[in-house]
Amino acid sequence: MFKKYMWYVVMAALLVASILLVACGGAQAPTVTPQPTKPPVATKASQPTAAPATGGKLEIFSWWTAGGEAEGLNAMYKIYNGKYPNVKIVNATVAGGAGSNAKAVLATRMQSGDPPDSFQVHAGHELIDSWVKAGKMEPVTSIFKENGWLDRYPKGVIDILSYKGEIWSVPVNIHRSNVLWYNKKVFADNGLKPPTTFDEFFAVADKLKAAGVTPLALGDNGIWTANHLMESVLLGSMGPEKYKGLWDGSTDWNGPEVKSALTTFAKVMNYVNEDHAALSWDQAAQLVADGDAAMTIMGDWAEGYFKSIKLKPGVDFGWVPSPGTAGTFIMLSDSFGLPKGAPDRDNAIAWLTVCGSKEGQDAFNPLKGSIPARMDGDRSLYDVYLQSAMDDFKTNKIVPSLTHGAAASEGWVTAFSDVMTLFVSDKDVAAAQQGMTKACVDAGVCK
Repeated sequence: MFKKYMWYVVMAALLVASILLVACGGAQAPTVTPQPTKPPVATKASQPTAAPATGGKLEIFSWWTAGGEAEGLNAMYKIYNGKYPNVKIVNATVAGGAGSNAKAVLATRMQSGDPPDSFQVHAGHELIDSWVKAGKMEPVTSIFKENGWLDRYPKGVIDILSYKGEIWSVPVNIHRSNVLWYNKKVFADNGLKPPTTFDEFFAVADKLKAAGVTPLALGDNGIWTANHLMESVLLGSMGPEKYKGLWDGSTDWNGPEVKSALTTFAKVMNYVNEDHAALSWDQAAQLVADGDAAMTIMGDWAEGYFKSIKLKPGVDFGWVPSPGTAGTFIMLSDSFGLPKGAPDRDNAIAWLTVCGSKEGQDAFNPLKGSIPARMDGDRSLYDVYLQSAMDDFKTNKIVPSLTHGAAASEGWVTAFSDVMTLFVSDKDVAAAQQGMTKACVDAGVCK
């Protein structure tokens, strides 16, 4: 407070001096507009407040370029433009599912002192371990308090967003990772029901393969999609408590449950499309849409993609929890944070306010294929799948996603990805289990 007081004293003195110069020399008095060279660093006494966004630009960094997700982002931009028409939005997107490419670009910018005004990040470990602990972010606790949001979000979500008593990002949604999507016509034509266990999955897959249909579509030109499939197999093989134990050290990565899951994954890989390494997640979803493949295991952003190509939920495509995971919800959340040194800080705070609002989330999520992180979303705006996801989120056991930043540190995810890159190719269960155990040890969780 003393520094702030002295700053005002200095500015007042300059203003008085300028007035005296005018009185002596007859020149027009200059306008004194003090501009700090750097945005103030947030502390508990100096956290961001919702200043008006009156002009300039707003650079938003994300990886939302596919159908559904890009449309959802544009819906929030439209709301922002309606409130702040004089602010030019710079849509800085980097293609690549789950941020596989964008994270590297962001890291370069953040480390070189060139942050965007706000950026998309998975809530939880991904943000906290990568940028909060490095001192690169401002807390956004005051935005929650000023807007009365603390009782609009579930406590579990607030906990994921928090570190050392502060909230560090604004979530725009809740996604479910463990969903099996299927082409209803392909299943009907072959007299099949969607599988709910791995035994059922392999029985269905054999019948589809015999009929000349690829059983499971996978697009892992970004290894994150193989990780995504693996986390569903881990959960389906060992159940929620053992699964959660993988991330806190209470489940042995070198134990029989992990070996069983890896064996199952290796078997699943015998039923995927041969060109999986050349495709992205949405191209794999397109195989299901076209009927060239029958199923894919992907988060519910796949629903946003299906709807973006005019498919109808419950008519053209169906869904069930991935095999063995009924009653459990692998959760992840996309959020936006406030970097220290954001060039257009006031505009960024206004953006975060839109992101966390009921209006913003109800515009974004029906298009994205996700549910609001808030508890007061307008249910009537959401389709039959998303309403079922809302219901499951309230009643299922919630477990965190590894792939999408909620369960483990970014370094651990990277090490896990390196193991999976080899495992997808060689299907060597013993080597994969050894590598995953080492990744846990290197992360400081396992001994």
